[in-house]
Amino acid sequence: MLGYKWIVKDIPFFLFLALLAVVYIYNGHYAEKTIRNINKTTNELKELQFEYKTLKSEVMFRSKQSELSKAVAPFGLKELTVPPIVLVDSEALAKNK
Repeated sequence: MLGYKWIVKDIPFFLFLALLAVVYIYNGHYAEKTIRNINKTTNELKELQFEYKTLKSEVMFRSKQSELSKAVAPFGLKELTVPPIVLVDSEALAKNK
């Protein structure tokens, strides 16, 4: 049954089996590499989300009125104590009447 003729006759089949084995091994390695890349990207995304949330909260804190007044105090700027004056164009008022 395992004679020379049988082995020579079935060489294409053995080559096909070897090709399938190589493809199977390659597919396993490719899948593992893809999973590693997905995990790495997920971790980077989580880190960037944490950084975004941290920076956003810091910006929200610094944009509060009390924090802004503390930040501009060294420049000599102060908060307004009276409401702003509205300027009206007298010519525009005359045209509308």
